[in-house]
Amino acid sequence: MHHFSYRDGSLFAEDVDLRRIADEVGTPVYVYSSATIERHYRLFEAAVKAAAPTGKAHVFYAMKANGNLGVLKTLAALGAGADTVSEGEVRKALAAGFPPERIVFSGVGKSESELRYAVEQGIYQVNIETEGELDLLSRVAGLLGKRQEAVFRVNPDIGAGGHAKITTGSSENKFGVSFEEVSRLYTRAANMPGVRMMGLALHIGSQIRETESYEAAYTKMVALVGSLRAEGHRVDRLDLGGGLGIPYEIPKDFSHGPDLIEAYAEMVGLVTRGLDVELGFEPGRLIVGNAGILLTRVLHLNPRPTKQFLVVDAAMNDLVRPAMYEAYHEIWPVSEPEAGAAEVAYDVVGPICESGDTFTAGRLLPALRPDDLIAFMTAGAYGASMSSTYNQRLLVPEVLVKGAEYAVTRPRQSYEDLLGTDRAPPWLA
Repeated sequence: MHHFSYRDGSLFAEDVDLRRIADEVGTPVYVYSSATIERHYRLFEAAVKAAAPTGKAHVFYAMKANGNLGVLKTLAALGAGADTVSEGEVRKALAAGFPPERIVFSGVGKSESELRYAVEQGIYQVNIETEGELDLLSRVAGLLGKRQEAVFRVNPDIGAGGHAKITTGSSENKFGVSFEEVSRLYTRAANMPGVRMMGLALHIGSQIRETESYEAAYTKMVALVGSLRAEGHRVDRLDLGGGLGIPYEIPKDFSHGPDLIEAYAEMVGLVTRGLDVELGFEPGRLIVGNAGILLTRVLHLNPRPTKQFLVVDAAMNDLVRPAMYEAYHEIWPVSEPEAGAAEVAYDVVGPICESGDTFTAGRLLPALRPDDLIAFMTAGAYGASMSSTYNQRLLVPEVLVKGAEYAVTRPRQSYEDLLGTDRAPPWLA
């Protein structure tokens, strides 16, 4: 489900005409729908809480998908927690209104200073990924006179995802401790002064559009909970990660999205039935992916004998997913095409000096002209959060819509800001 639709010949975000945003904010610009974010979060939360065997399920939004302050405040107000992977994300989560007791700190390479900050803030949970991190966390927390609650992230050797670069649960991936090491590490941790082990976690990948891989991984984790308890260990939490995927080729009725959530929740309920444990979930893309678009303007047409290039003002620094993951995004003209309008096969490209700055090749679209507006759909996840200033291009602004209102939640970077981040060495000043 999303809240972008044609009305009176123009594409709207909820009740705001996208032509108005383009005129007043400029392009390229990310636009997010509050209604979509709220609906997706509520749908997922209700499903997993109903499936949890004890009725205890915590949803921690994966901030890496989209860290926009407006998006974060929207989710914090709904009661969500935050799944963070850096000190910067912890700080931003706190600034957005997530209380420390609803913040999880994940990630394979946490530094001493990052762990110290997280412990000082009193966050809910650290997901430990290596034995060295266990030692470091215990020492840092002990020096602060605290025992930090933590879980071990386990690598179940079951990887899944929409691309090899976003598969995280295989033994070939860098994440988590191996199954063979968990018992020994749990025993070590039980006698360490700065940690209080609360359970286990896993995350097998991203953009997963089936439940079989989850079921296999979760079944292994449930068995591991049982074996650790048989050894006398406390296992109160089981963090099942995130990664549930979304449709990038958008179905007209959107029935497939809710069906997948329901199937996932039903599977979770069956696998964890009778298990006395609190469940945790870390969705990101599922919540915000379909809630965002990248609005861009046609700059030039560049016809060739064998193809037609459509040059737009957005580039791979604004939306890197097609260049990095060969990702597909639907493209909708902002002016509603007439029924039966002739189509042209375009290679849609940006201004950056790389051939990889290509959003799609041979895409059939209504005939377009310079100054026309188009929208890259399903761009709310891993769009703005992965943007950069490559080619010294300005960071793209972000807009949050709620009903008939909109607000700029990240202004377009100025050239003064861009140049001001650099410092000349003293011998060249």
